[in-house]
Amino acid sequence: MQKVNYYIFRFFIGIFSIFSFWQLYVFSDILCFFIYRVAGYRKKIVFENLRNSFPEKQEDEISMIANGFYHHLTDVITESMKAFSMPEETVIQRYRYIGMDALNALFRQNQSVICVAGHFNNWEWGGIASDQQMLHTPVGFYQPLSNKYTDAYVRRRRVRGKSKLASVLRTSETFRQYLGSPHIFYMIADQSPSSPRLSYWVNFLNQDTATLHGPEKYARLYNYPVFYADVQKVKRGYYTVSFIPLTLDPSSTQHGEITGMFMHKLEEKIRENPSSYLWSHRRWKLKR
Repeated sequence: MQKVNYYIFRFFIGIFSIFSFWQLYVFSDILCFFIYRVAGYRKKIVFENLRNSFPEKQEDEISMIANGFYHHLTDVITESMKAFSMPEETVIQRYRYIGMDALNALFRQNQSVICVAGHFNNWEWGGIASDQQMLHTPVGFYQPLSNKYTDAYVRRRRVRGKSKLASVLRTSETFRQYLGSPHIFYMIADQSPSSPRLSYWVNFLNQDTATLHGPEKYARLYNYPVFYADVQKVKRGYYTVSFIPLTLDPSSTQHGEITGMFMHKLEEKIRENPSSYLWSHRRWKLKR
């Protein structure tokens, strides 16, 4: 059954590979209509998250953000599928890294760094775009898929060149493996954690929020500088990524401080453009 599902997955990748970008976004608009207006995909969760995050907004504003979110969601889905067949040069043209001076200076000091990001705008193209735009060797952490054939394919196609993917189940081993040479460890760090006991708790979007402990743990353990990856949409299908330093000396920070800096920076960006966040995930399912 795993092979059957894998071939279905590859069939859809083949379909997306022949789409031009204007066709891709026509398909995205059609998909948006069906999952939002017809199926109501996670509509209850989306509106609950929005109302709790923005209690000051009127219902018409909430509906406007939700509508923008579903258009954003289907764009990310279709862009992610298109990425499997996109040439690296095309991804780089559409996903530009800017403001690299601080990172490059650390590379020349043989210093590894941790880069934290959230599910904001397009987070899927980074593994492909990093190879030629980074001096550091990029390492992205991902959740392995249950289908071993699909997982192996994704591992091959979601990164290019010197970039690497590592399982979140092997985070400790991965950091130890790459000691001594300058790497940048990408960590999408706004998921709901599996363990309330290990979580840091912060006020995020007006809610008591459990956060992952990993980025701060490894930053403090290895004293790796921490940067926030600020992904901004220039226009449909085009993004810039700038790298904002959160701390260059994690050893001087207090317990939970790095996590707080990341979540506050992410909240700042969400408030600037709320439709570009992933409102359909169960971000606040854990209670203190």
